[in-house]
Amino acid sequence: MSIYDRSFYLKYAAALSHPGDFSSNIAIFFGEDADINVVHPFNQLKGAEIYLNEFLLPLQHSFEGLYRRDDIFMAGEFEGQNWISSTGYYVGQFENDWIGIKSTKSLSYLRYGEFHRIENEQAVESYIYLDIPELMIACNQWPLDMGPGYSRGYTGLIQGPASRDGVLINSLDPAEGQQSYQIVTDMLNKLATKNEAWRPYWHKNMMWYGPGAFGSFIGVEEFASFQVPFESQFEGWSGGTKNNGFTKHFTRFGEGNYTCSGGWPSLTGVNVKPFLGQGPTNERVFMRVCDWWRRENELLVENWVFVDVPHVLLQLGYDPLPKWQK
Repeated sequence: MSIYDRSFYLKYAAALSHPGDFSSNIAIFFGEDADINVVHPFNQLKGAEIYLNEFLLPLQHSFEGLYRRDDIFMAGEFEGQNWISSTGYYVGQFENDWIGIKSTKSLSYLRYGEFHRIENEQAVESYIYLDIPELMIACNQWPLDMGPGYSRGYTGLIQGPASRDGVLINSLDPAEGQQSYQIVTDMLNKLATKNEAWRPYWHKNMMWYGPGAFGSFIGVEEFASFQVPFESQFEGWSGGTKNNGFTKHFTRFGEGNYTCSGGWPSLTGVNVKPFLGQGPTNERVFMRVCDWWRRENELLVENWVFVDVPHVLLQLGYDPLPKWQK
């Protein structure tokens, strides 16, 4: 598959952009034995039929009129493999309880991010992130303390790119994508440095769109006020570019002004300080994380981030979804 041959994905995305029967499109897009990984509490789902029956149809049942809107879509290559990724929102009327979250009978948004490795115009390996805490907070059902001292970050509906150009359906200059990739890769290698050497890669008024339990921040100083303490809560905090022997990115590529990456897991460290009201456990924690970045010229200006927070909390001994029975 050429990285610019993406019509089969666009048909799949178009089918999800309107309420209806998603079954046939799922069967066409995913390989019969595709390895599909979805955030906790779903985790590994083997094949298109199980993905449909255990995730998508129940989601459709819970959210009346369910459809999906993409804010970013891009395609590229990583270590000889072809990947596509997208992020945006599932939208619907929350009519029936879902994974232990009580229905609100109101319009609701569930942020998603997806990565698919493609062979012969089918997804054979997929990683699907959902911001379940963001939904739970919007429904006033997040069980952890959200009071003073929890997070100063904004939690709510997250915007797509300010440039309104995130859905990349046409061929772009490969040199632009390579520049985007290199800036992000260099920046990631500077995280968790004592002198905060990541700072020069960011516009001073950058936007960091974090997962619901972390919050979102504007400006390098506000972001640093979250990121630096976050790193300090885990001894040996390290991510998917660091060759740490524990985590790696399953993909990382650039296209146009955008870059994306994901790891399952991507971040790791030993929990040595309280985190999200839990611990410290003094045990190693693994985090499933993915990102999309947008750059302007040589600076990063927007960053959309997912962390499988329920999966992290389970490792810290706390289950935020105790009432759900599969």
